[in-house]
Amino acid sequence: MHRSTPRLRALAALPFVVTLAVYLVLLALRYDRLPDTLATHFGPEGGRADGFTGRTAFTAVSTGLLLALGAGWTFLVRRGSLWGAWATAGFTGVLLVLLVRDNLDATDPAQVESPLTNLLFAAAAAALLGLAGWGLTRLVPRDEPAAGDDLPDAPRLPLGAGEVAGWTRATASRPLTVLAVLALAAAPAVLLLAPWPGSLLGLLGLVIGLPGLALARVRVTVDRRGLTVRSALAPRPRARIPLDEVAGASVRELDTAAVLAEFGGWGYRVRAHRTGWIVRAGETLVVRRSSGREFAVTVPDARTAAALLNTLAERHGKV
Repeated sequence: MHRSTPRLRALAALPFVVTLAVYLVLLALRYDRLPDTLATHFGPEGGRADGFTGRTAFTAVSTGLLLALGAGWTFLVRRGSLWGAWATAGFTGVLLVLLVRDNLDATDPAQVESPLTNLLFAAAAAALLGLAGWGLTRLVPRDEPAAGDDLPDAPRLPLGAGEVAGWTRATASRPLTVLAVLALAAAPAVLLLAPWPGSLLGLLGLVIGLPGLALARVRVTVDRRGLTVRSALAPRPRARIPLDEVAGASVRELDTAAVLAEFGGWGYRVRAHRTGWIVRAGETLVVRRSSGREFAVTVPDARTAAALLNTLAERHGKV
């Protein structure tokens, strides 16, 4: 399984450390030229200010935003996403610096304007730093794939003719949970600080954060109704495979490379011949449906779940 090594974490934190240092130095040098109230939100009409924040609050919120983004990326980063950390630091840092520049020596914050070119400069910085982060990926060695990717088919779970049984287990993705929480936490700050139309990223944070939180923790249940996988925090989303659609169940060990190659990432994934609710790498319950498609869900003790599901489906007369 691919893990965040100390070197990888350091490379992810580096652009945020540099960005924060440069930003704080800029604030210290220009603090006396900033008005007591800064224009921090701009409308679509000519980029004219329509939202304002006190100088002290602006300093605290903008610094906290960089710290939160840096901590999130440092914790969540994987080898293939290092470029994203650098791009995020570049985009956020340039937007904040340009926002400070636009407010310098302003006598009336309501007259401050933020041109659309600010977003273009921020996007260019994100692209350049993203390329730099991608180039630095070569400094992080590739992990060796885990041995024994495939485990033997799960045995049947012996049940008497009149016996009934059920199995349930909750599992969660800590990185997905943290990412969703960060997106929800950052949304108000982005809505407040980013110039139009960059403030729309705040709405994007809500769009990503809410469903992301629902998908990050799931409960897997095997019983007389078949397999049910649902969000542990809400009644929906939910996936259900009845026993008469179960052609067989087995267990696999998925590492990060296999997750990316077969499912394209984490979350609820739909591919040509398989569907998966993938919240982590590791032990995975794989159900082959009578249609030929596969459904996979990563969950601890998947072997017991597969054994019981095979037994129940066989008793149902479909295996």
